[in-house]
Amino acid sequence: MLLTESATLENAYVRLEPLALDHAEQLAEAAIGLEHAWYTSVPTGDGVGDDIEQRLAWHAAGSMNPWAVRRLDTGRLVGMTTYCNIDQPNRHVEIGHTWLGIEAQRTAVNTAAKLLLLTHAFEACDAIAVELRTHWHNRQSRDAIARLGAKQDGVLRNHRIGPDGTLRDTVVFSILPHEWPAVRLGLHERLARA
Repeated sequence: MLLTESATLENAYVRLEPLALDHAEQLAEAAIGLEHAWYTSVPTGDGVGDDIEQRLAWHAAGSMNPWAVRRLDTGRLVGMTTYCNIDQPNRHVEIGHTWLGIEAQRTAVNTAAKLLLLTHAFEACDAIAVELRTHWHNRQSRDAIARLGAKQDGVLRNHRIGPDGTLRDTVVFSILPHEWPAVRLGLHERLARA
């Protein structure tokens, strides 16, 4: 299966649904309260539709595969995630452009979603590397990525210019196929304790 192919991914905690414009209303509600997160990119309520359209355009161009994250215990959409920077010839992908609403943070949602994305990448799409990146100042995200079992590859200094003109240092992590069995076991153990 190609990393760019749309697929619905589901486990006992979350369903990752191929992103669509009809997700906009619930995602706008989920984004409320995240405006303070200057070190990450979360669309404002009125910008969710534009953000979805951009992600769908990147999907059409073959560089992104976007999903809406639905929490199964409530039935509500709680965020978005993607495969991005897809390099299909080299079977390399990044999991990114992810945000979760406040109600889903510090729950099993992120762990369950990452388990689905990693399983799909390694077991259905035969990926040889899955990368995760975050802003240097996003300590919560850095800690969460490390807890997944990803290894820090390095820091891309002055990697991007933010909308406000600040320079972003990007921390790069990755998981390789030989590491995946241990990462998978760790994710299952964390979900069993959730």
